[in-house]
Amino acid sequence: MGAVSVEHVGLTFRSRSGAEVVALKDLSLEVADKEFSVIVGPSGCGKSSLLMLIAGLEEPTSGLCRVGGRVVHGPGSDRGMVFQGFSLFPWLTVEKNIEFGMSLKGMSPAKRRERARYYVQAVGLTGFENAYPKQLSGGMKQRVAIARSLANEPEVLLMDEPFGALDSQTRSVMQELLLGIWEREHKTVLFVTHDIDEAIFLADIVYVMSARPGRFIDRIEVGLPRPRSYGMQTSPEFIELKKRIQANLHEEVKKALAAAEGGR
Repeated sequence: MGAVSVEHVGLTFRSRSGAEVVALKDLSLEVADKEFSVIVGPSGCGKSSLLMLIAGLEEPTSGLCRVGGRVVHGPGSDRGMVFQGFSLFPWLTVEKNIEFGMSLKGMSPAKRRERARYYVQAVGLTGFENAYPKQLSGGMKQRVAIARSLANEPEVLLMDEPFGALDSQTRSVMQELLLGIWEREHKTVLFVTHDIDEAIFLADIVYVMSARPGRFIDRIEVGLPRPRSYGMQTSPEFIELKKRIQANLHEEVKKALAAAEGGR
């Protein structure tokens, strides 16, 4: 089961100047198994930090995170992470990049190859199995990163602005690709983005975060029918959801800017 539970989590750290920074404060979240949830919020509100805590790459100052009912004490194969920066090994081919995590788990070469080729096809990279990252476009690199995470069979896929570095046309194609994979695989997904349209298009639930210290100020059930197409972005329902999120974020961005000015 891929349910995610964040229970009264706080995160405090020291800035380079030595000042104490409260990134997250008493934050709680429940993501159901197989749910596609998206988090939006102002820059610096702690969205990425929250994913790092769930991934087990950082420890909370207070509270705890659970995945599948188990308390997170570090990284685990039950969670896959996809970053904005691709994080591919430049000396490995597409197929070998996808196989990498499976090799660490001791999977046989034949099984690794079988799963890698399945996911090469799933992300639309057939014919590029032996290409190296330097030979790929940004969108193709991100497809490899998604395939590598899925090939490890995680219960939960954590995605930190994975399409943020892509141009708008490539980004729309990648959104449709991700939804197609999710509709087949039905993994639990927790996705961070700054793009409101992207959040609504992808999500079952959109969570809106406040300015630092980060907490959730709204939980929005999207309710748009699936499978989804880009035509729905001009529908009255989509526009109303966008207005609600924009109104929330506008106030929080103003708070974040005011805090930054006050700190100078």
